[in-house]
Amino acid sequence: MSGPRTSAPTSTAVATPAAEVAIDAGLVKTLLRAQHPDLAERSIEPCASGWDNAIFRLGDDLCVRLPRRAVSAALLENEQRWLPELKKRLPLPIPAPIRIGLACASYPWSFSVLPWLPGVTADQSRLLADEGIALAKFLKALHMPAPPTAPHNPYRGVPLWQRAAAVEERMERMDRTTQSVGNAIRSIWKDALAAPIDVDTTWIHGDLHARNVLAHDERLRAIIDWGDLCAGDRATDLASIFMWLPNGESRTMAMTEYGGSTATWQRARGWAVLFGLVLLETGLTDNPPHAAMGARILRNLNDAYSCREPHA
Repeated sequence: MSGPRTSAPTSTAVATPAAEVAIDAGLVKTLLRAQHPDLAERSIEPCASGWDNAIFRLGDDLCVRLPRRAVSAALLENEQRWLPELKKRLPLPIPAPIRIGLACASYPWSFSVLPWLPGVTADQSRLLADEGIALAKFLKALHMPAPPTAPHNPYRGVPLWQRAAAVEERMERMDRTTQSVGNAIRSIWKDALAAPIDVDTTWIHGDLHARNVLAHDERLRAIIDWGDLCAGDRATDLASIFMWLPNGESRTMAMTEYGGSTATWQRARGWAVLFGLVLLETGLTDNPPHAAMGARILRNLNDAYSCREPHA
């Protein structure tokens, strides 16, 4: 499911943007009849709508993903271009498009027909501790050099100092309104800003919060919502280890399996601070699941700081 542009600069929390086009099951059927008629008579049911995309289930094994806003259309095109290549080397399923729809008179942007990946989002399912190893293996497989034509994102994978002003403004607001930012969070952020980027640029997912991860039977099953896919600092994705793994044991397993320098893990914690603050603040506006995720991330960081896990 699409979430907020969780690194975008803002001085105040904002609500979920309104859709710029009306998207419903009738529109999806119209588009399929015109462009993929062999799929048009399947059942069509709305199943998710986020900041960027609306998703409709299509029969038992497919879904349709359509941008809600013009700014999201280019992100979907990145998925269409790159996910079919990336899925070949990744150890977990990802929603690589199997059909592509084109802009037309009734809808202004490209859309995708994807496999339906079963499971529930990781914020709704506790994972087994050793899934930290599975996450680390997935990230190692993903974090490979990207070609010069790979997308770049001004909000993901960039040096943290570029996000410092917005993060620190949020830190002050959240400390006043929720008392969720203490000395540990401030120390983690200070260390992250001081840590150099000591690794090469790689592919990154860019938005690995818990609602972009599917689980079943306490195991990881798929990684979804690749709209922020880009080339950048891998620490952006490594933040996920502090965001939704179940406990310190699992985080330690993941960090040991992945390896990496002290500076990389300091930056990863900094990205987790960023995600936690933005999910909490924007979620408190109109999205309780995001607010709950943000609060959990900040608690996890406090716990990790207190326990001094590896590379702390």
